[in-house]
Amino acid sequence: MKKTIALITGGFTGESVISLKSAEFVNSKMDKTKFDVYKIIITQDSWYHETEQGRTEINRHDFSLPLSSETIRFDAAFIILHGSPGEDGKLQGYLDMLNIPYTSCDALSSALTMNKGYTKAIVDGIEGLFVARSIQLFSNNEENINKITSGLKLPYFIKPNNGGSSIGMSKVKTTGELPEALAKAFNEDSQVLVEEFINGREFSVGIYKGKVGIEVLPATEVISPKEFFDFEAKYTPGMTEEITPARMTDSERERVVRIVTEAYERLNCKGMVRIDYFLEHETGNFYFVEINTIPGQTATSFIPQQVKAAGKDITSFYSELIEAVC
Repeated sequence: MKKTIALITGGFTGESVISLKSAEFVNSKMDKTKFDVYKIIITQDSWYHETEQGRTEINRHDFSLPLSSETIRFDAAFIILHGSPGEDGKLQGYLDMLNIPYTSCDALSSALTMNKGYTKAIVDGIEGLFVARSIQLFSNNEENINKITSGLKLPYFIKPNNGGSSIGMSKVKTTGELPEALAKAFNEDSQVLVEEFINGREFSVGIYKGKVGIEVLPATEVISPKEFFDFEAKYTPGMTEEITPARMTDSERERVVRIVTEAYERLNCKGMVRIDYFLEHETGNFYFVEINTIPGQTATSFIPQQVKAAGKDITSFYSELIEAVC
């Protein structure tokens, strides 16, 4: 018997446009012989399903869909909503109260990992994992410049502490660039993370919990023509060279698999996540950058590339994520 799945997308932030693209890709690859899929779009003003006949609002009391012919009740939710409320735990907490299973991390892990500074504190201490020296700022004031320059070495990465898709992020090479970069980051979030730049090769790797436990996908090496892997580089086809599987030695690959598996377990992750990291040029050390608990699923995203490199079918992969929870 088919399962009825809510494919939840949209969102409250600038990442909503990417969420919609991700949902379009996922929907096109879902196994319709196993699942009846209803795309549910969430905005600040409306939660709805859209057809050629128009929009139908979700009943938020029980997350049912009252169509004219029948009321649809969902067996599970496939969350593909980047940013709030899909990646910060709010949606997961709501679904938990309704006993509707979902394909992502739970509310607590989602909320924790949305905060880059808190996440680094949790994973710090894993053998072989390094984190860049950093300062977390909670307001944009004149004292920040001295705090940063006295505590960290140039260049810096400045980013919203609770953001994604590199929105609001800057690489700062001189002290004079700090005010503009801080203003840009604080425009996206009330907390900002300032990190020392790590000179290394950039990678991203998918990890997921399927029917047989935790599996690590082949990593992707990212070679960007820009100063860093920003929004434009991420979502402009052909701008960035992406090598999947990544060029790593067997020992590097084994070390990465061990580290990211322990990070996945320590953060109590579920479903698919993506961890970004550097291998420092001089030392080869693994530097944790961040974790994405609702990683992008557009045609140019890493996870679909990595699933293919692992010899897996993307339709079967999405089915496995759903079947693991319902």
